[in-house]
Order: sequence, then C-alpha cells, then structure tokens
Amino acid sequence: MTAVATGSPRGFETLIVEREGPVGWLIFDRPTHGNAMDAVMLAELERAWQELDADPDVRVIVNTGSGRSFQTGLDVRQLAREPQALREQSRRTKRSELRLTAHHNRVAKPVIAAVNGVCAGGGLHFVADADVVLAASDAVFLDPHVTVGQVSASEAITLARRMPFEPVMRMVLTGRHERISAARARELGMVGEVVDPPDRLREAARALAATIARNPPEHLAAVKRALWQALESPGVGRTSP
Repeated sequence: MTAVATGSPRGFETLIVEREGPVGWLIFDRPTHGNAMDAVMLAELERAWQELDADPDVRVIVNTGSGRSFQTGLDVRQLAREPQALREQSRRTKRSELRLTAHHNRVAKPVIAAVNGVCAGGGLHFVADADVVLAASDAVFLDPHVTVGQVSASEAITLARRMPFEPVMRMVLTGRHERISAARARELGMVGEVVDPPDRLREAARALAATIARNPPEHLAAVKRALWQALESPGVGRTSP
C-alpha cells in the first residue's frame, strides 16, 4: 500500500488512510482502545471519508480496523474529558446529523466493511452503512447500549431494514450479555461473506474491491445511490425471520 505521508497536511492521528491502486483504505487505528472513537477520531472521520471520495484515483473504499477489534463505538472515558466533543456528538445523534460513516458523509463510491474482530455499539454504524460486509471467522457483533444505560438508535434501525427484525431486537435487548458470531451474522444477512482463516480478511477485501473497481465509476455511483434510496423509502426493508 502507498500510505499518506506522516506529518503531511493530510495526516491523521487515529486513522490510517492509504491508497493501493484504485482501492482506498480507511483503517481505524486505536488498537489499544479497541479502535473506539475519541474526540480526535470523531473529527477525523468526516475528513477521511471526504478525502477518499474526492480522490479520482480511488474507485472503492475498504474500511477495517487495526489490531484485534474492528470498531467498539464511543470512547466514553476519553470523551468525558472532552465535554464539548461529547455534547456535539449528542447533538448530532439527536438531530440525525452524524458524520461517522461513509453513508453519513454521502460517499458516492462503494464501501466494503472488513470486520476483523469485535464490532460493538456505535461500531455497528459502519456495518449497517457499508455497501458490502466481509467478516473474519472470529469476528463478533454486540450492542451493549442498554447495559450501560444508553439507547441504540440509527445503527439498529438501519440493520433492521437490511436483515430480519427479531435478531436485531434481540441483540439490542440483550446488550453486552450476548454476542453474534460471524457465522450467525452471515446467516442473518448482516454479513455477506465470512473469511477463514481470519488473517486472510484484508486479502479477500482487497480482491473484492479490485473486482468492483473494474466497473465504470459513474455506474457504480448510480446503482449505489438507487439501491440506498430504495432501502430508505417507507415500507422497504427485510423484516421477515
């Protein structure tokens, strides 16, 4: 991969943003904190998505995590020390003005989520809002919001449009006390492909991204836009078990 130079105006503290031919990579890079979103990452995500979407050489974006976790939601402890950032995130959540995912930032290019480990809480946004989802065979999914006195919102709603309703409800009601395995996520339609062994995940994502990138970018953008508009229309979605 060709990385953005460290210390350049486009450098990032909590993300790795790279290009490999027509494939762009947005990698969560706080592995010692489960790649949870602190105040810096919250600010950097919007810029990173927009940068990759605006790059004419990038046709497909892969989103994954460093270390043993994909994404574990908000870093509540760190944000408690950044009250202004926490208030801003709360405001955006209440007004449905989040800027976390590619979908939130109106990214036109196809996005592949490559889930490499634990995906929890707000991390589910990046699965719900991806166009295609791959998961390592040891990946797990959970939503601990209710366990810590919070409410799961848009990530669960979007998932309920893409997969059966009852498993989404069960996940948000059980909180951190129950996890969905990669194999079960595949059965439910949360994940499109399970990669085994797990260390082949990036290779599989890279190959799929390269295949998608062979198609005309204007056609990719058009079909992505049409399908998301249909999914978000009233009465559209998968709710059967």
